[in-house]
Amino acid sequence: MRQELVQAFMLKNGDCFDFVAAQEVQKKLEALDDSNSAILYSLNLQKPTVMLIIAILLGWDRFFLDDIALGVVKVITCYGCGIWWLIDIFSAKKRTYEYNYKKFTEALLLCK
Repeated sequence: MRQELVQAFMLKNGDCFDFVAAQEVQKKLEALDDSNSAILYSLNLQKPTVMLIIAILLGWDRFFLDDIALGVVKVITCYGCGIWWLIDIFSAKKRTYEYNYKKFTEALLLCK
């Protein structure tokens, strides 16, 4: 992919990946051809800071990260009596980074 397109993608979505994954994403983007850029630009990646805020205020972060079954169980158990809510606050950003990288690799499979 052309360097301008790689830089545009990284400017738009760079904060959706942790540092190591962002470097891997950039390398994988550089190896692609320009015809696949539309698929990658249409990705709906979640922002880790937004997921952290949602986890703190509402506790619904699992629903946004496509973990519906555990989200329902979490709500039904009153957030695990508060313990699950507390754990999710500390793990929300990491889970969001993993979710975004997984979505990116799935999109790469569509590009090939």
